[in-house]
Amino acid sequence: MAENPNLDTPTDLKANQLKGVRDALNQVLADSFALYMKTKNFHWHVSGPHFRDYHLLLDDQAQQILGITDAIAERVRKTGGTTLRSIGHVQSLQRIQDNNADFVSPQDMLQELRADNQRLIEGLRVVKEQAEAAGDNATSGIVDEWTDQAEERLWFLFEASRNT
Repeated sequence: MAENPNLDTPTDLKANQLKGVRDALNQVLADSFALYMKTKNFHWHVSGPHFRDYHLLLDDQAQQILGITDAIAERVRKTGGTTLRSIGHVQSLQRIQDNNADFVSPQDMLQELRADNQRLIEGLRVVKEQAEAAGDNATSGIVDEWTDQAEERLWFLFEASRNT
C-alpha cells in the first residue's frame, strides 16, 4: 500500500511481494534519470572529428532513456506504490554516478556510458526477478523491452568506441 491512503491503487497482488518490485523499479527509475542527464551532458559537450555522429547518437539515446521513465513510474503506481518526487530523491537512489568534469574525451564518454548502460541492465534484471517472484506478469513482460533497448544502446556505444 502507498504511504498515503489517498494514493492507494487497487491491485490483486500482495503488497509484501510487491515491495521488492517497487523498490527495484524506483532504483531503475533513479538510474534512468541519472543516465539521461549524463547522456545529455555528453551530447552537449562532445567534440572532435566524430562530433556529428556522436552528437546524434547521444541525443537519440537520451530521448530513448527519457522515454521509458514515465512507464517505469506508472508501473510503480499501478502496483500500489509511490515513486520519485524530486532530484534529491533521484540522487539518494541513483547508482549511476554523475560526471561533472569540465572536459571528457569522446572515447571516455562512450566507455562511461557503456558501463552505465550495463549497470542499468543489471538493475532491470533485478526488476525482472522481483516481478516474477511476485507474480507481477505485467512488470515482468514490460521490463524485457526496456532491457532490450539498454542492450542496444550498449551495443551501439561499444561499436562506436571501437573506431575512435
